[in-house]
Amino acid sequence: MSRIGKLPIELPSGVTITVEDSFVIVNGSKGVLRAPLLDGLSIDQKDNLVIVKRDNDEAELRARHGLQRSLINNMVIGVSTGFSKKLEVNGVGYRVNLTGKDLNMNLGFSHMVVYKIPEGINLSVEQNTITVSGIDKQQVGQVAAEIRSLKKPEPYKGKGIKYADEQILRKSGKSGKDK
Repeated sequence: MSRIGKLPIELPSGVTITVEDSFVIVNGSKGVLRAPLLDGLSIDQKDNLVIVKRDNDEAELRARHGLQRSLINNMVIGVSTGFSKKLEVNGVGYRVNLTGKDLNMNLGFSHMVVYKIPEGINLSVEQNTITVSGIDKQQVGQVAAEIRSLKKPEPYKGKGIKYADEQILRKSGKSGKDK
């Protein structure tokens, strides 16, 4: 039995789960998320607990068991509390500001970089810290990765966009003084 797949999912108050046309629909105070229900898996709901069950013990189905449970758990957390990631912009002259549905960034290029914010994502900017938040964990992570990829941190001075909890391995630079 899958160690992750057999764990029950506890539903907070105000969150409901329904299965319609092989889709799992999770409804909560922050919104509604839906994901496909993988073949050979079913959902059993008792009171405020949800358990993902599988039909048989085939290797492929065992592999999907934990995945389905994790996807449903992330949807439950998303519609009840939401997800967020923080990005820091480091560098002299690097500036970030929010204009409507666009994130405008000066990142040392000859032009301003404009990032269009997708639906379902909220961005907030304080000084040079960008906070990406939303109810879909995958989408929040994808948007944060796309923003970071616009100017990855470099190893000599640490300039660029990095995650708030990311450690940049620094290099010393030139050391050929005595030659």
